[in-house]
Parts: sequence; structure tokens; C-alpha cells
Amino acid sequence: MESSSNCNLRASSSESRGALIVLEGLDRSGKTSQSSRLLSYLAGLGHSTELWRFPDRSTSVGQMISAYLSNKSHLDDRTIHLLFSANRWEKRSLMETQLKNGTTLVVDRYSYSGVAFSSAKGLDIEWCKAPEVGLLAPDIVLYLDIPPEKAAERGGYGGERYEQLEFQKKVAKCYQALCDSSWKVIDACQPIEDIEKQLQDAVLDHVMACERGRPLSYLWPR
Repeated sequence: MESSSNCNLRASSSESRGALIVLEGLDRSGKTSQSSRLLSYLAGLGHSTELWRFPDRSTSVGQMISAYLSNKSHLDDRTIHLLFSANRWEKRSLMETQLKNGTTLVVDRYSYSGVAFSSAKGLDIEWCKAPEVGLLAPDIVLYLDIPPEKAAERGGYGGERYEQLEFQKKVAKCYQALCDSSWKVIDACQPIEDIEKQLQDAVLDHVMACERGRPLSYLWPR
């Protein structure tokens, strides 16, 4: 589904390209496992596909973020928000190159995570969006919807700074404020195989539309 509510259309190229597919959701909603499954599915159909994750902890900025998330450092809320945004900006050029080369990118977390988590701390949502303006907009956002209480029951919960039930409840409300008709919302409490099938069905039309020349678009609406 095309939606002008999520991006500004600025490109006019009709060249074939890869799709930008973003998975979002609360911590422990299943994004990482489903991203890998979706990658395997698209690759199996013959599409050039890569799996990306944000934050990308391999970069210098990403290492600062990693230290913060693992409670090894402390930063002002605005500072860490800008670092998360910078982590996406330092990958933007490569992201566009890969898409234009025909590679579909399956991305585990993107700008929406940055806005949802930071605004859950009480920062103004428009301030949180501002550093993201000009980043590439997804062709589809797949939101894995799970009650925060259910996510907290899953293995490994609590290992990082943001994995706290009351905070995740606030994040869920912030995601609701960001969600629009262009998002595909999937019940993440279903069996893994059912979620996997729904994600597969949701992305194919977008992958094909990009191969037919859907123009790139950019965040964020003004």
C-alpha cells in the first residue's frame, strides 16, 4: 500500500531496485528471528537480499550505543537519541547504493524505534523525528504486535537497559501514535510459522513493485 503519510516522494527514477522492508516492535517481539526467516524466503525466490539491524554495533557510533544499552555508560536522553540517528545516517549512503543495485534490505529496527523509544522517555515526538528527515523511507513497515506483558515472559528479557516492563508499555503507546495505514500489523502471539507466512504474503507485492521501478521515498512528512 502506498501512503504519503509516512514519507515524502522525491525521486522520479523508474529503474528497478530492491525493496526496503522494516520490521518493528517491542523488545522480544520476535523481530530478529522473523527477519532471518524472511531473508531466507526472499533469497529462496531468487531475490538478492541482505539482513540489516539497527543499531549497527560494528561502527564507532554503534559501539557507543552498545555500551549505553548494556548499562556500561550513561548519556543524556537527547544525546543517545542523536547517536541512534547518526548510526542510521552513517549507513544511509550504502543503503541507497544497495537498493539501487537491486538488493532488497530486510531491516530489524529503523527510525520508528528511535522515535518510539525516545518519546517514551518524554521527549517531544516531533523533536525525535527531526534528525530522521531525509533518511530513506521503507516500502513497508511490518509491526510485530505483542502485549508488553507477554514479551516480558520470553527468554532473555531484561538483559539490556530498555527491557523493563513499565517502559515497554510506554513504548507500545508511542508505536501506536506512529502507526498508520501503510503499516502491516501482525499479531506476534501467533505460532511462529503463522507469523512467518503473513510476513511473506505482506512483502511480495512491495518487492515486485520496486523491481518494476517504484521510486525511492524519504522520511519524514512535514
